[in-house]
Amino acid sequence: MMRTVGILMFDEVEVLDFAGPFEVFALASIRQPDATEEKAFRVVTLSEKKGQVAARNGLKVSTDYGFDDHPALDVLIVPGGYGAEEIAIRSEATLAWIKQQAELSELTASVCTGALLLAEAGLLNGLEATTHWMDLDRLEHDYPAVRVRREIRYVDQGRIVTSGGISAGIDMSLHLVGRLCGTDVARNTALRMEYEWRAVPEPN
Repeated sequence: MMRTVGILMFDEVEVLDFAGPFEVFALASIRQPDATEEKAFRVVTLSEKKGQVAARNGLKVSTDYGFDDHPALDVLIVPGGYGAEEIAIRSEATLAWIKQQAELSELTASVCTGALLLAEAGLLNGLEATTHWMDLDRLEHDYPAVRVRREIRYVDQGRIVTSGGISAGIDMSLHLVGRLCGTDVARNTALRMEYEWRAVPEPN
């Protein structure tokens, strides 16, 4: 069954925060008995209003859907960047939508300071989480109900997964592909990307 991955977009979103996971999920495929390969995920981009988003450093991206017309999501990816830290975090509509989607989706994951949006929506209370190393103190100070993890690429808490900064979102996305489709699919995806996957060891 092909799952739908939705990547949240907003002005001043960090480019690799969304582009890294997009590449991972878009490339992931499952080999069929007849040796053909079938894509494992449909990847879509979303913003509060469908249309153009101005990402960091001037990149313009047109989103596929708005909050009011997108398909059901199996996986929600919440990226970070200045736009998460200072813009989206002040949007009641965005926070309410994230909270709603977290209840409906199979998995919700953040990249970098997207963790601040999950925390602001109350989704990290009582959980372990991480974010960009420059914002770990802010996450710990502003959200004392969150158990902050340091010096780790990503933290898997079941339905909620968080990753460190920027490139760590690729590691986390490969981990999610492994969870959902099997380790071989994740390894083959990393190989196609020529990416050295830093898998996080399972806890003892």
